[in-house]
Amino acid sequence: MNKITGFLKEVYQELTKVTWLPKDAVVKSTIAVAVVVTIVAIYISLVDLGLSVFVKGMLGGR
Repeated sequence: MNKITGFLKEVYQELTKVTWLPKDAVVKSTIAVAVVVTIVAIYISLVDLGLSVFVKGMLGGR
């Protein structure tokens, strides 16, 4: 139990040394990541759809 308490104290001390980004920067970065992930997901979905239609056409599937 003493090791855990010591570890948590060290973690807290290290976290007080961290320079955190301002809230607006974090929000902007989060929005940018969400937009990029959405665009990539749509792109991959369209490529997958196109390839599946192509392969079904080549194999004579429905």
